[in-house]
Amino acid sequence: MNFDIKDKSLANKGKLRIEWAAVDMPVLKQIKQRFEKEKPLSGMRLAACLHVTTETAMLMETLKAGGAEVSLCASNPLSTQDDVAASLVVNSGISVHAIKGEDNQTYYKHINSVLDTKPTITMDDGADLVSTIHKDRKDLLSYLVGGTEETTTGVIRLRSMAKDNVLKFPIIAVNDAETKHFFDNRYGTGQSTIDGIIRATNRLLAGGNFVIAGYGWCGRGLARRAEGQGAHVIVTEVDPLKALEAVMDGYRVMPMAEAAKVGDIFCTLTGNKEVIAKEHFLLMKDGAIVCNSGHFNVEIDLETLAKIAKSRRMVRDFVEEFTLPSGKKVNILAEGRLINLASAEGHPSCVMDMSFANQSLSAEYIAKNYKELKNQVYNVPTAIDNQIALLKLEAMEINIDKLTPAQAQYLSSWQEGT
Repeated sequence: MNFDIKDKSLANKGKLRIEWAAVDMPVLKQIKQRFEKEKPLSGMRLAACLHVTTETAMLMETLKAGGAEVSLCASNPLSTQDDVAASLVVNSGISVHAIKGEDNQTYYKHINSVLDTKPTITMDDGADLVSTIHKDRKDLLSYLVGGTEETTTGVIRLRSMAKDNVLKFPIIAVNDAETKHFFDNRYGTGQSTIDGIIRATNRLLAGGNFVIAGYGWCGRGLARRAEGQGAHVIVTEVDPLKALEAVMDGYRVMPMAEAAKVGDIFCTLTGNKEVIAKEHFLLMKDGAIVCNSGHFNVEIDLETLAKIAKSRRMVRDFVEEFTLPSGKKVNILAEGRLINLASAEGHPSCVMDMSFANQSLSAEYIAKNYKELKNQVYNVPTAIDNQIALLKLEAMEINIDKLTPAQAQYLSSWQEGT
């Protein structure tokens, strides 16, 4: 088994943390138990490019239980939990190529290492596997039957590829499942981003101006949690409907050029680039804190900030201080990478239970139906989404009503009037 991790001796610590996460992942546990019996992924080679966390470990073990040959690399240089990577190698026999803090060259070396297994299914968080295959590893296309995508940024990239007719195998957009983005993006990102910011800075949020760039599901979740901490939330948006929703939810909405003057903490969650740029840095208060919880660090124009700064230094773990020509200082957290995974532990297991249940069942769906799928981006089948929601409710010991035959007939017909 090939692997490249920091330290195998961390395996026992990682195993305990994986066991802790498993307690709060009952849906994935049920799927794993079924997979062990049915082996729906038998014969499949699955290459995954995901955040290497305790929850991801549970997903990898579920896929292996289903009969797949699994290999894993990191989808972000700072998101790997080294003890988890060690446990997957030592205790689960899963090939892992991931080291927290790896440089860009190592990052792509690891991507190519998992691609060297000649996968039949890809599992992406940000579409780097798919992009690398289409750019540099086209020799693998003959083996591939499908893939899944975990995050908004990746889905945007893949839908663009499909629109341009360059996507060479079908993808299921796990991110767009309602049991994923309603919960993972909103509750998971909301809580874990606050957790990452506080761990990195130990700053009080109450009473400060907290600027959130982007009011998608992640932005909504973060806004609610920041408000709960007592912060004054400001939202910046380019989408008029989302901006209006933010206003109606009780937040101040303004352009970034205005927010830059008054913000104490800034967090980007847009999936776009240069959301915070040179002109915004120059307007910021002395000591402003800037971070990102979108998938890629391009949301903050770090290259330009480095050029205009008189000096820079690390003042805390995950906090780099840039001194501007005016003498004012701007603090960048975690190199502009995912703050919730760089300085914290990512989403709570409870919400990842549903996200990774979607991943598992989507992989099974591909294995069973790939011959009927075209080279385009598909939504997670509604039946899978509903099944996961019901399993989660059952695990929470919550019962709901069911339609009577008469109600079902009424909803499916047009004959009955007032």
